Amino acid sequence: MSESSAGDMVSAAAEAAAGGTGGTWRLAGIAGTAIGVVAAGAAAGVAIERLTVGRGMRKKARLALDSTGPYGALRGTPGKAVADDGTELYFEVDDIDPETGTGAPRRRRLFGRKAPAPVTVVFSHGYCLNQDSWHFQRAALRGLVRTVFWDQRSHGRSARGAAQQGPDRVPVSIDQLGRDLGAVVAEAAPEGPVVLVGHSMGGMTMMALAGQFPEFVRDRVVGAAFVGSSSGKLGEVNFGLPVAGVNAVRRVLPGVLKALGSQTELVERGRRATADLFAGLIKRYSFSSKDVDPAVARFAERLIEGTPIDVVAEFYPAFTEHDKSGALPAFKDVPVLVLAGDRDLITPSSHSEAIADLLPDSELVIVPDAGHLVMLEHPEVVTDRLADLLVRVGAVPSATNVGSHGSPAQPGT
Repeated sequence: MSESSAGDMVSAAAEAAAGGTGGTWRLAGIAGTAIGVVAAGAAAGVAIERLTVGRGMRKKARLALDSTGPYGALRGTPGKAVADDGTELYFEVDDIDPETGTGAPRRRRLFGRKAPAPVTVVFSHGYCLNQDSWHFQRAALRGLVRTVFWDQRSHGRSARGAAQQGPDRVPVSIDQLGRDLGAVVAEAAPEGPVVLVGHSMGGMTMMALAGQFPEFVRDRVVGAAFVGSSSGKLGEVNFGLPVAGVNAVRRVLPGVLKALGSQTELVERGRRATADLFAGLIKRYSFSSKDVDPAVARFAERLIEGTPIDVVAEFYPAFTEHDKSGALPAFKDVPVLVLAGDRDLITPSSHSEAIADLLPDSELVIVPDAGHLVMLEHPEVVTDRLADLLVRVGAVPSATNVGSHGSPAQPGT
């Protein structure tokens, strides 16, 4: 696709979404799909290969993949935390299995005092996803260490942001997400050491928490992992597009988002009607491997398409304003893992390298042939490095073997 055609496509999508004379619900749907996938409307320059299978056959194939790949089916003990603006945040806890005896050993009780609280690992997901995006890591750690998985506001099973409803519709801020994480930790892990793990927006949420509550990091955080995340300068990402396409996206995106957010029903119809285009965009912007498991790709598609377009719209401005490089030194005294895919088009690996530069004692891992959803595309690598981090902080014994649980071949483990 040429640079001029990329720009024309984005401009046309903007006009359609805004209700221009040439707009149709189908084109608005394509625009909504694009924005929902790449977090910045950057899908205008993607070349979609010609479809050679009938729509009915493709629908049957998707249903078959859903039934044979039950990713995201793992559930824990449910709970709710209340954010400072009244938003209810949903989380689940997976406790150490007392029958396995593989949890981290506790110190002997002295003079009748109760044993200290175990380490709790808190997982924060990314934009347009939910807690199930950690499926393989959850399966690997299940019963071995106490874990908390939560849904960011307006995502998954959490409530719509209270401040994002009503006539004012206040945009979401990364600082608000940091306070949300604080509320979840206070409810789900009120005592004991904590390891924070975040993917993309989830990592930014961790930074925001540290920036606002550095004493919490100092007193309770014993480890952290930033997966495919960024500390700032997201406005400079080109999403693998030619210069003209990027410039066009940046020029029209604010208007497109505002229009799409006000035409939720129309755009959602368009997203459903363009499911095949949607699947192509998912593969382009989530994965790098040509042989990614089709069931995993379908799982990622389901996660992203579950995020309403108005939620997509109200979160986006926070990313262009995001700058939390000043908060990262709060993690300098604890073991830190920084991991990214080498072909991530959403938060390029250079952003992870920038995080590691600010935390010189951290472990930097760049995964070959991996895209933005590296924890789904190469779960064994992510699980292995997380397990090593947990061993280093004493959350699990060094002899614990979690390798076989991180493979797509065992989705129900």
